[in-house]
Amino acid sequence: MTPELQRMDWMPSPPLAPVDSPLDLDHLSRMTLGDAELEQEVLAMFAEQAVRLIAAIAAVPAEAGALAHKLKGSARGIGAFAVADAAAHLEVAIRTGDDRPHALAALKEAVTETRAAIEAILKS
Repeated sequence: MTPELQRMDWMPSPPLAPVDSPLDLDHLSRMTLGDAELEQEVLAMFAEQAVRLIAAIAAVPAEAGALAHKLKGSARGIGAFAVADAAAHLEVAIRTGDDRPHALAALKEAVTETRAAIEAILKS
């Protein structure tokens, strides 16, 4: 006898409409189960990780695709969808050889905007 397969809606999807902020705070709240302290901790960790990954992407081109992928996953987890999209674009640029410098610059800009939003949240 085979067990019944059930769909589990445990991972919310990103919003269909664009979010004005670099962070989707509703998504973050869902992912942290509304725990404000956990939100603060996760945001601080992401801000530090993003800086390290951007530096590593620039310093170790052979690892850039895997590092961009890692950043994309982390960004999606906290609701930083602009960072996730830019990281995905960099992954494609690395794979196809298309305008990698532009893709990296766009990722850096998205990370800078998101880190500024995180800093504002952590100060409040």
